[in-house]
Amino acid sequence: MLLYVIRRLLTAIPTLFVIVTLAFFLIRVAPGGPFNQERGLSPEIRANLEAQFGLNDPLWLQYFNYLKNLLHGNFGPSYNLPDFTVGELFAKGLPISIQIGAAALILAVLVGSTLGIIAALNQNRIGDYAVIATATAGSTIPTFVIAPVIQLLFGLTWHLLPIGGWNDGAFLNKIGPVLTLALPQIAIVARLMRGSMIESLRSHHIRTARALGLSGWSVVVKHALRGAMLPIISYAGPAAAALLTGSIIVETIFAIPGVGRYFVDAALNRDYTLVMGTVVVIAIFTILFNLIVDILYAFADPRVRYD
Repeated sequence: MLLYVIRRLLTAIPTLFVIVTLAFFLIRVAPGGPFNQERGLSPEIRANLEAQFGLNDPLWLQYFNYLKNLLHGNFGPSYNLPDFTVGELFAKGLPISIQIGAAALILAVLVGSTLGIIAALNQNRIGDYAVIATATAGSTIPTFVIAPVIQLLFGLTWHLLPIGGWNDGAFLNKIGPVLTLALPQIAIVARLMRGSMIESLRSHHIRTARALGLSGWSVVVKHALRGAMLPIISYAGPAAAALLTGSIIVETIFAIPGVGRYFVDAALNRDYTLVMGTVVVIAIFTILFNLIVDILYAFADPRVRYD
C-alpha cells in the first residue's frame, strides 16, 4: 500500500503541472487584463502597473516566473486586491470554507446513507417512495433557492437562526450554510445508497448469512453495508473537493468570507494570480481526495489490492 501511495503522489506531480500550464495560458487567452477594466487609468499608469507585475514580459517568461514562484509556495500578489497576496487571502478564507464544507459532507453522508438504507429495506413500500420523492426533490432544487428559503423560514419568520454573517464561526451562523450545501448532497447520497444496498442485499454472501440464522441487524450492518458503501466512497471524493473549496452561491447569500467567491470575482476581473491560485488549490484537493478514496476502497473491499 505504501508503494502505491508513493506512486500516486509521484504521478500527481505531472498531473498538477499540466493543470497549471493549461490554466495559465487559458486565462490569458481571454480578452482584457487585470488593469484594463479600471476606469480613469491613463495609458502611462496602466503601463507602469503592468511593468511592476511583469505583465509586459513575454508570455513564456511570465510562465516560467510563475512556476518558479509556485515551487517556493508563492502564489503571487492579487492584482485587484493589492493589499493582500493570494496566500493571505487563502489563509483567511480557506479554513472557513473547509469548516462549512466538511460539516456539510459529514451530514450528507450520515443522513443520506441512513435514508438510503431505510428505502432499501422498505423497497416498493411507503418508506421507499417517501425517500425517493424527497431525494428527487432535493437533488433538483438549486442552492440559490434553498438558501433564501432557509433565511426566510429560520431567520425572518421563526427567528431561530441569523440570516447571514460569520460572527467568528459561531455555531448558529454555520447552520444555514451547512444545511444549504448538505441538502442536495443528502439527496444524491440517499439515492446511491438505496441502489447499492438493494444490490448488496441480493448478493450470494448475504443470502448465506441469512441462511445461517444471523439477525437482520447483523446482516445489514456487518455484511451488506460494507459493500453498499463503495459507491458512496467513490462519490465522496470529488464531492469533498468541491465542498471544501467553497461555494460561491452559498457564501454570497449568507455573507460568508470563504474562498468560493474569490474564483468568480477573480475570473471576471482577470485577476490572473488569484484565478491560478484557486485552480491549484482545487486541483490539489481533488488529487488528494481521489487518493484517499482509492485507499478507503482497499479497506472496504477485500478484493481490491494495489500491491
